[in-house]
Amino acid sequence: MNTSSGTLQADLAYQKAILGSVSRTFALTIPLLPEVLEKVVGNAYLLCRIVDTIEDAPSLNPSAKQALSQLFLDSVTGKITAQEFTEPCLAALNDHCKSSELDLIEHTPAVLRILHTCSTKDQAAVTQCVSIMSLGMSRFHSKQSQQGLSDLNEFEEYCYVVAGVVGELLTNLFGNHSAYFFQCMKGHESLSIGFGQALQMTNILKDSSEDSARGVSWKPSAMSQDDLLKIAYSKLIEARNYILLVPKQEVGIRRFCFLAFGLASFTLNTIAQTTSAKKFSELKLTRKVVWGVYGFTKLAAHSNLLVKLFFYLSSKDLRMLAK
Repeated sequence: MNTSSGTLQADLAYQKAILGSVSRTFALTIPLLPEVLEKVVGNAYLLCRIVDTIEDAPSLNPSAKQALSQLFLDSVTGKITAQEFTEPCLAALNDHCKSSELDLIEHTPAVLRILHTCSTKDQAAVTQCVSIMSLGMSRFHSKQSQQGLSDLNEFEEYCYVVAGVVGELLTNLFGNHSAYFFQCMKGHESLSIGFGQALQMTNILKDSSEDSARGVSWKPSAMSQDDLLKIAYSKLIEARNYILLVPKQEVGIRRFCFLAFGLASFTLNTIAQTTSAKKFSELKLTRKVVWGVYGFTKLAAHSNLLVKLFFYLSSKDLRMLAK
């Protein structure tokens, strides 16, 4: 696909703007990356967000979600045009989504134009991730219920198709652009899955009250909150170990990974401190904490010792719970 310089600049400006509308967290983390990675990672995030938007639509039945997910995947792989996806998707979701999410779906053609200006290897990595996520989420559309998922294996599978696969994607993209990163991660690729799952488990626990209000739970039905926190803590350890392997000269990648990890660590520790679900549902990390972690990324990018110390201090209550 040929994209003129003017069209590409307009598409990139849209990508940057909509990213801030659909995710405050990733609007902070993604610009920390080198420019070429900022472009493809931002693009991949928006494509994954479209998959999420379909999944989260509260009033669509599972078969409708599966049909829309397949149409989206077909548009990403080039089997149909983007418009052949956007028109039925907008019609189905018009009354069920935020305006920013509908705007993103409407601009699917622009997002895909950006993808097609990326390297062949990057396009293949993004397409593979979107395929695994779309098909994986489709298997879970019929499992949405107030009771939750059946067991821990199903929970971890869900966390993989939603976010573990994103950890794999990031590792592939980073490796495509840094031979040293690629070498450092050889034999440790499984940590990337833990990195992604740690972030997803954080979101599931953080959003459990909101999900429950719309009749959905993504937690295993027979597991307590404390048991889930222990599992999430073990995934955070994998995420920390992943960051420790990122070469220190890759400052942008380390800052990107550390900021997402640091906010997850603070969030899970806050949950571990909180005994009242109602109290926690009203609790968010303060702006001061968010910007404090953001500022600390400048130091953590250059020191493994500071990464370890940060995690030790920020996860005190979580660590005690996990003993």
